[in-house]
Amino acid sequence: MTPPADSTMAYDTTPAPLVARLGAFRPKRLIIAMAFLALALWPGELGEVTRGLMVDAYVQVSVFVAATLLLFYGAERLFRFNIGTALSRAKGWQVPIAALMGATPGCGGAVVVVAAYSSGHVGFGAVVATLTATMGDAAFLLIATRPEAALVVLPLSFVVGILSGWLVDRFNRVELHSSARQHCEIAPRLGPKARARDWAYLALALPGLVIGVSQLAMYDIDALYGPLPLILGLAGTALGLAIWASSPLQAMTNPEDGPLTRMAEETSFISVWVIGAYLAYDYIVMFTGLDLEQLFATVAPVLPLVAVLIGFVPGCGPQVLVATLYINGVIPFSSLIANAISNDGDALFPAIALNPKAAVLATAYSAVPALIVGYGFYLLAPGFMN
Repeated sequence: MTPPADSTMAYDTTPAPLVARLGAFRPKRLIIAMAFLALALWPGELGEVTRGLMVDAYVQVSVFVAATLLLFYGAERLFRFNIGTALSRAKGWQVPIAALMGATPGCGGAVVVVAAYSSGHVGFGAVVATLTATMGDAAFLLIATRPEAALVVLPLSFVVGILSGWLVDRFNRVELHSSARQHCEIAPRLGPKARARDWAYLALALPGLVIGVSQLAMYDIDALYGPLPLILGLAGTALGLAIWASSPLQAMTNPEDGPLTRMAEETSFISVWVIGAYLAYDYIVMFTGLDLEQLFATVAPVLPLVAVLIGFVPGCGPQVLVATLYINGVIPFSSLIANAISNDGDALFPAIALNPKAAVLATAYSAVPALIVGYGFYLLAPGFMN
């Protein structure tokens, strides 16, 4: 996403100065990456299960995320369309456009709306609309694994976002624009030209996408491709972990970077959370013997409320975990939609940096429709999409 004209966003052109690094790698991320690889190489059942889950995460989610991001960022660069500028000129259409940007998988659209609000180009209703509509990176996981559920969640979040934004513009009387221009260093520049690692990631993702599509078409990919899914899945996972562990970025890429670089960086970031969620779920089931579905069924009346509260946590990790629990049949659709409406993904980080009061109030406002819709499904359609 390119920033709106006269935006207050300032992009750093050097690697993040506060990031402690160990050679080319960030120590904490390197430890996590090495732990994942150690689990994959572990002998016996643990290693076998881990490798299988990593391959599943890659061919079921990562390759589709990569394809979506490359298509999105490539089209933006090709047509040179500045959505931020269009938003600032939209006037009466600001809320629907902001909600649409929020409903777009990922967090880039919501970040642009938040920055446009801080610079005075859109109203507070647009911020509420985009944060209500966004599902963040968890949308990619849902699209790749439960597309029929995504076809309900994303349009419904979009509609709820529009209604919420209009109501806020109609009744909110609190002025929350910053009194002084502020700056949000969302991401350092990595460069307009694709790096060797970006091309390598694409080279692995393209055949991985073919395998992923074959799996969606209900083909037996092991019989059809032999050991290729295992080789591609582990190679793509290892490369993604290396990109993530050596990246100076927190999550978002700079809009001035090339589409291929943005695809590789953001897909790698999302994939780490997906792998973590996959492993956490299966490890709990495998090593503790807990029946998570039965466990959550005993507290079913409070699950939508818990999902809303999890949505308050900044970032996409907890939201990916909620989506994973839904995909595995552990929590009902009512909890998924409650979380989808309440969560703000990575967009909450720049929102807090640019305008903390507005971020907190917008998040609180989004909780109201989240509870209404979540408990509406729980009471009126308890078996829907489960």
